[in-house]
Amino acid sequence: MRYFLRIRYHGAYFHGWQIQPNALTVQQVVQEVLSEMLHAEVETVGCGRTDAGVHADDFYLHFDTDKTAEEMSDFLFRLKARKIKGIQFRELFPVKEDAHARYSATQRTYEYRIADERNPFLDGLVHFVRSFPEIESMNTAAGYLNGRQDFSCFSRSNTQVNNYLCDVREAGWAMQGSVLVFKISADRFLRNMVRAIVGTMLEIGEGKRNADWMKEVIQSQSRAEAGSSAEACGLFLTRVEYPDSIRL
Repeated sequence: MRYFLRIRYHGAYFHGWQIQPNALTVQQVVQEVLSEMLHAEVETVGCGRTDAGVHADDFYLHFDTDKTAEEMSDFLFRLKARKIKGIQFRELFPVKEDAHARYSATQRTYEYRIADERNPFLDGLVHFVRSFPEIESMNTAAGYLNGRQDFSCFSRSNTQVNNYLCDVREAGWAMQGSVLVFKISADRFLRNMVRAIVGTMLEIGEGKRNADWMKEVIQSQSRAEAGSSAEACGLFLTRVEYPDSIRL
């Protein structure tokens, strides 16, 4: 039977989601816990790949097990009882055998968070700046992101993808209390895409470029034309959506 497991994690404790040699990752920790509890080697597939330092408030993975539904009835309760630094287990539910944590997702939402004053309780959770960038010009630039377009200009090089088309459905900046937040939703994202977009818009918000530069960058389809990537610590995966039809 296939299950979806919903988790959240603090990215500062891990070197990203995906397993890699000589570094602690979220996938490694989760697989070790599942394998120990299910008394069998478990492989997981995540809804995406977050880089080192990036956080996830809403992350899904799937795994398969030969345990019966009765044997899994209290599994989430037992998972939640495990004290694992930086990871919280939130929800577990059975899905159809062809449901896929990555490919079945219909929309993902990220937030990038910025603060203009040092706060020890936000260390590792926001990108600190000396002063907030100009929001109106960045929102004008964000308007150029909407729609289905080729976003290769914001993609990390040498990635194994078939195309660079993404359908951005929402993009904009707003103050949330004392934190400036960029929110973006799309059907899919390329590697490093959100951090590259934020870095580009910060140049606009700081007055180094005008808002129309965003349009030129997108049309160039060249990573070299965009701004540098923003720091990882301010980035959160905040929502992943699936059709109800995947559930059993």
